[in-house]
Amino acid sequence: YFAPLACFTLPSDEQEWILEPLCFPEQPATDIGTNSSSHHDMEVVTCVLCSHSAPLSEKDRLLKHLVLVHKLVIADVKLIADFPKYMEYWKNRISEQPITDFCSVIKTNSQGPVEKQEHYFLLCDVLPEDRVLREHLQQKRLEEILEQQQRERDDDSFQRICMFCNDEFNGNRSSLLNHMAREHSFNVGLPDNIVYCVEFLDHLQSKLDNLQCLYCEKTFRDKTTLKDHMRKKQHRRINGNNSEYDCFYIINYLELGKTWEEVQSEDDREMEDEDDDWSDWQAHPVCAVCLFCEQQSESMEKIYTHMEETHGFDLHKLKTELNLRFYQQVKLVNYIRREIHQCRCYGCQEKFGSKPEVIRHVMEAGHVMQLPETSTWDQPQYYFPTYENDALLCALSDSDSESEHTGPWRDVPVIAEDISNLKVLKQTSVLSHLLKNTDSSS
Repeated sequence: YFAPLACFTLPSDEQEWILEPLCFPEQPATDIGTNSSSHHDMEVVTCVLCSHSAPLSEKDRLLKHLVLVHKLVIADVKLIADFPKYMEYWKNRISEQPITDFCSVIKTNSQGPVEKQEHYFLLCDVLPEDRVLREHLQQKRLEEILEQQQRERDDDSFQRICMFCNDEFNGNRSSLLNHMAREHSFNVGLPDNIVYCVEFLDHLQSKLDNLQCLYCEKTFRDKTTLKDHMRKKQHRRINGNNSEYDCFYIINYLELGKTWEEVQSEDDREMEDEDDDWSDWQAHPVCAVCLFCEQQSESMEKIYTHMEETHGFDLHKLKTELNLRFYQQVKLVNYIRREIHQCRCYGCQEKFGSKPEVIRHVMEAGHVMQLPETSTWDQPQYYFPTYENDALLCALSDSDSESEHTGPWRDVPVIAEDISNLKVLKQTSVLSHLLKNTDSSS
């Protein structure tokens, strides 16, 4: 989610939007756990050109209807994150304007007799409106998944019995997942790589209850035979080629229409050229920039101290008083950055002619620590950085340093929050092992 965004939604004329990513100048420093997909599959989708409808689970039947009855083809359906919303949008648009305003027209058998020629309509992302819609639906889905993941991470009501033994686990989901990996050699990946954990475990449990191997999915006559099979064949793992598990891994929601295998294969290709000589390459230190001036520092604590002593802005205090979670801190920083960039006071929304003027106003009016209503800045659009190289976002944390080793979570393994580093993910995640196992078995 730390990728800059050129345009988040279809904008209205009254709003100001940053249409390209900003960048700081580079210079050396001086219902928790329940997947909604089962309910989503029962949603009814209506044809964009008539009243014909079908459940989302029978999407292919609806697509066939579009082709046979209306000669309408929707390109790259698998890249559409929310098919019902996509169909609803175009049903409304096509009711307002002719379909030829949105679709490319393809004539079949163009060299043959006129009576045998047919015209098909192609709706695809070559049309800018369609492309923006698809990106909007993808971003909205990613936001929902990140919100769901945050709820699961904060959930302390998790309660479940291990599917391989009778041990019961309460509190955080990671205790059970780490137990299964450590005691039963059943590793489904790092807890923070998983979303909809309860339904994931329910799905696995149902396979075992039906005496089905979790890897090869063969059915056995009794539990003892199944247990021996999974132990001897080393099948205490899930099959990476089984797409029914994709919805339970965050990586499958990161890029439009790409599965974790495609994302990782791209990462592999980037690492293939190992002969390049990087010995003369020197990277500039990563510096955090103050929210209110051009002050930079490699030390995050120095930047925090500078903002507090020079400008009177205490991010740690706001975090404590407002009980800000990690993603809320991200949104707040991005909101303040954007408002100041647009020469607007983030406290009172007054507009100024230049950035120095708005900074002067913020200081003189005492608006440094004055934030608007939470609903103003706690918006999905502020998941995305105002400045793509904003190192201050890397300094944000889930908890205060003095409380990291106390409280009920002291025994819970600390998992890195940043899932954008696919190289680290490849080295540490079970997904990498699944790829290796797939290669070795082929």
